[in-house]
Amino acid sequence: MKKISTKGMDKETWLMTRSNFLGGSDCAAALDLSPWSNPYDLWIEKSKKLFKNIESESMEWGTRLEEIIAKAFAEKNNKKIYNVNQMIISEKYPFMMAEIDRKVANEDAILECKTCDKFAAEQWNCGVPEHYYLQCMHYLAVTGYKKAYVAVLIGGNTYKQFEIERDEDKIEEIRYKERLFWDHVEKNIPPEITTKSEMINLQFPEDNGETIELTDSEAIGRYIEIRDKMKELKDEQEFIQTLVKAEMQEAETGIIGKYVVSWKKGKKNRTMRIKECVK
Repeated sequence: MKKISTKGMDKETWLMTRSNFLGGSDCAAALDLSPWSNPYDLWIEKSKKLFKNIESESMEWGTRLEEIIAKAFAEKNNKKIYNVNQMIISEKYPFMMAEIDRKVANEDAILECKTCDKFAAEQWNCGVPEHYYLQCMHYLAVTGYKKAYVAVLIGGNTYKQFEIERDEDKIEEIRYKERLFWDHVEKNIPPEITTKSEMINLQFPEDNGETIELTDSEAIGRYIEIRDKMKELKDEQEFIQTLVKAEMQEAETGIIGKYVVSWKKGKKNRTMRIKECVK
C-alpha cells in the first residue's frame, strides 16, 4: 500500500491531497447516503478542487475530544492504540484512500472516535449510524483489516462503543459504487443531481452576462408553484399567530392540550414559540 504522511501537513495541502482520492468520510456521499453531502457536491470538490468551509464548532470540538475518547477506549478495553498520521492508498483501487483515527496494536483492527450532540443521541440507539458504518467499511476495504471499533461520546458525558466486522459483500458493493462515482471525476462529467447543492455557488461564483434558453420548464413551473404556496402558508401562519397573541395578551405562557405556547420578551420584542409537551 502506498502511504502519504500527514504529519505536519498544513490544512490547504491536506485538502488538496485528499481531493485526489475518495476517503472514508466521502463514502456515504459517493453512495448518496450522507446526511451532509451528496454525489454532486462531492464531485465538485474532487473534480474542481473547491472546498466549502465546514469547520463548525461541533467539528472543532470533535477533533479536540478525539484523543480523550481514544484514551478512554484504550483504558476501558485494556488495549494499546497509536496514531498513524498517514493517508493509506489502496494498491488495487488507487482512488480509494483511508485516513484512520487510530490503529489498534496487535490486532487487525482500527479505532474510529466520534462525538454526538445529546439531541441526536437516538441515532446511536441501534448501533453505528449508516454513514459512519460505511466510513469504517471503506477503511477496512483499503487497509485489509478485519475489524473496526467505534467509540462515541454522546452529549459530552455518555460513552458508547461498537464493533464492526469486515463484510466482504458490503466491501464489494462499496468498491463498485465508488468506482462508478470516480468515473465521473476522471471524465469530468457531473453525476445526476439528486438533492440541493451547497457547492454549486462555489462552482459558479460569477455570471458572464449572457442570456440562454432553459430546457426544464417543468422544474421552473414547480418552483413557482412552491414559492406561491410558501407565501400562502406564511400568511396563514402569521394570521393564526395573531389570533393566539390576541388571546394571550400580557400572558407569558399559554397551554392547550399537549402544546405549550410561550410569548416572551427578548432583547427587543416578544417572540412567540409553540412546542409539544414532553411527558
